[in-house]
Amino acid sequence: MTQRSASFNVPVPPWGLAVTAILSVQLGSALSVNMIEAVGPGGTAWLRLSMGAVILLVIGRPPLRSIRRPDVLPLLGLGVTTGVMTVGFLAAVEHIHLGTAVAIEFLGPLTVAALRSHNRKALVWPAVALVGVVLLTQPWQGDFNLVGVAWAALAAVGWGVYILLTQRIGDRFTGIGALTLTVPIAAVAAAVVGIPQAAGHLSLDILAAAAGLAILLPVLPFALEMLALRRMTPAAFGTLMALEPAVGVLLGLLILHQQPSAVQVVGILLVVLAGAAAQRGGKRPAKEQEASPADLDFVG
Repeated sequence: MTQRSASFNVPVPPWGLAVTAILSVQLGSALSVNMIEAVGPGGTAWLRLSMGAVILLVIGRPPLRSIRRPDVLPLLGLGVTTGVMTVGFLAAVEHIHLGTAVAIEFLGPLTVAALRSHNRKALVWPAVALVGVVLLTQPWQGDFNLVGVAWAALAAVGWGVYILLTQRIGDRFTGIGALTLTVPIAAVAAAVVGIPQAAGHLSLDILAAAAGLAILLPVLPFALEMLALRRMTPAAFGTLMALEPAVGVLLGLLILHQQPSAVQVVGILLVVLAGAAAQRGGKRPAKEQEASPADLDFVG
């Protein structure tokens, strides 16, 4: 049994799995821009979440028999939050640069990590990240896009609530079982705005693209994060996740040709620094540190 299990060891360092997951998330976000132009941010969110739900239901079975009455509201809340967060982020990307949207959204989990820290000094890190976001958005410029920033702020709130709800039900549903329950709910929530936007614009090419994007986000990142978390601490994993805004800027430059200014690069560095530093004090109590990948990332 031991020899057979050893043959399935992944010959990649855990940090490599985590970084690949980050790349998959941000690549999926960058490639979603073309679909946003075709079916709108709501339509893109609905199609991507729906395809993701189908894939997850094919590879996993939802633990319906394990659901108890106290689980219903948290599960519904997590699913709806995921849908709102995804729509909000994609709507932000429609108006502002990818890296900027990721940095603003990152304020959500960063603030959660700081608030649950036992050290009040940790609250300085959301403030540092906010300074970085100000440098990124440059509200003193005439081209400041309030709509895009507002959508990204909604996604940030959603990401923070997502983490709290995930941790609440984490003792009951973990891993792919939780996703098979919440992602379909997220798809239904996104359908409220997604179906009207996508109606009349659907084609086989759009559906195929949505399936590919769903693999990039959330299916592949979830698998990679699950493997990484088996071999590294949640704090170390969360520190690596702080690289997401920087990766968003990089892919925005390479794929979407979104050129950041020198001031914006400084802003991104401040957000990354704050995110990495916040992980030092933002741990959950020891008995709650059996974190699932969903605690640390999102499907947006």
